Amino acid sequence: MSPSPLAPGAPRSGTTFLGLPTAPPGVGHLRGDRPFPDAARTALRDGQLRANLGRATTTIRGKRAAVVSEVPHWEQLRQAGKALKAATMARLDEHLEELERQVTARGGTVHWARDAAEANRIVTDLVRATGSSEVVKVKSMATQEIGLNEALEAAGIEAVETDLAELIVQLGEDSPSHILVPAIHKNRSEIREIFSRTLPHLQGPGASPGLTDDPRQLAMAARAHLRERFLRARVAVSGANFAVAETGTLSVVESEGNGRMCLTLPQTLITVMGIEKVVPRWADLGVFLQLLPRSSTGERMNPYTSTWAGVTPGDGPQEFHLVLLDNGRTAVLADEVGREALHCIRCSACLNVCPVYERTGGHAYGSVYPGPIGAVLSPQLTGVEDNASLPYASSLCGACYDVCPVAIDIPSILVHLRAEHVEAQDRPTAEAVAFRGLARVMSNPRLWHLAQRAAGLGRLLSRGRPTLPAALPPPASAWTRTRDLPTPPGRTFVQQWNEEHGDGGHGR
Repeated sequence: MSPSPLAPGAPRSGTTFLGLPTAPPGVGHLRGDRPFPDAARTALRDGQLRANLGRATTTIRGKRAAVVSEVPHWEQLRQAGKALKAATMARLDEHLEELERQVTARGGTVHWARDAAEANRIVTDLVRATGSSEVVKVKSMATQEIGLNEALEAAGIEAVETDLAELIVQLGEDSPSHILVPAIHKNRSEIREIFSRTLPHLQGPGASPGLTDDPRQLAMAARAHLRERFLRARVAVSGANFAVAETGTLSVVESEGNGRMCLTLPQTLITVMGIEKVVPRWADLGVFLQLLPRSSTGERMNPYTSTWAGVTPGDGPQEFHLVLLDNGRTAVLADEVGREALHCIRCSACLNVCPVYERTGGHAYGSVYPGPIGAVLSPQLTGVEDNASLPYASSLCGACYDVCPVAIDIPSILVHLRAEHVEAQDRPTAEAVAFRGLARVMSNPRLWHLAQRAAGLGRLLSRGRPTLPAALPPPASAWTRTRDLPTPPGRTFVQQWNEEHGDGGHGR
């Protein structure tokens, strides 16, 4: 491969250079078909969706709060995780090269993928080389991001999702709407209908008796379907929660055991991992394995924590490939403010507390990364102008920062990305013109007092109500269509002050 210029902070290995500016369009699932406001309006009209989301996020929030309250040094753990991530990003190239050396020394093969298209080609070629036409998959955000399932299908290879929620989404020909619980937008009745319609052992004359929406029955139906897939699979594809540079160890944490089956039974294991998932030392896992389960599933520890390094003769997969994925990450790394988004450990805690996500669901974001973290990560991976509406998909309430286990300041990054979008405009927007006019008015006392008097006329429109009518003419209608515009007060602050305290020369 011929060398290409390095982006700032871009890792390199041998003749492979990482650092394409952004994730390429038309590949993967980082860009939506519609801007967030349009998609959100559609979602808000779906009462069943909002009910499903409300119940699920409330349950997860409660579980998380209970187990976090048990840890007296939780805030110190958060700050330790934040510091470890920041230090790792500062020397990311060194840690990745060390990871490559250690994986290779233990019998694995490392591939460097600059973008989604290259990663898909690498994985497809590796599967073809085994002669297999089917792979079993561990739940993986990286493979969702690059659209690996679609790439494999185009090559005649069936990808079988083995995580229960991912399986529901796949069988329902749907897309994930949550980082941790991809089928959070479905209730038990909807899941029963999908299984009854699609699972082979529930079809035909010899089918099992009628399936109910009892959770245990649904889980057992999925288990019966997946067990034969596990036993016959020769190739598995996984992501990774963490990779330890000093030992070449990969780690996957999960709650169902499907990951353990995929990681141990097939002959070939292919792991696709974002380059930001590396940690320098084995001891660093101790911090993150306390933070992640409490923040994600509300558990003290994950039921299944799998770790492996390279290949062990006669035990587990005998061929291991690690695909290190950039896909815009080094471009994020070059942004001193935005790079903090790379600290994310994919716990999804920010989604579960976000008032915007709870009402619109994940599909409205148009990216495999929904919610607050998606609103800052997706635009940076694609380039802000390709996802310009996402940084505005937030009320800036700060709840996401409060629950983030590595203390990512998502609200500050959102404001930073909004500023980038504004500065990128060739022509001033109506909003920019309005704020320039407001700045001029507020900097001139005479104009400001005149504006206050004019605003008082709005009381005539309110007719004694606390808010102005929703049917105001443009441009005010753009605000009042979705928000309440308070009725202007009868007296300004200065007028009230002077009346209560007297002018005394201080009310000018």
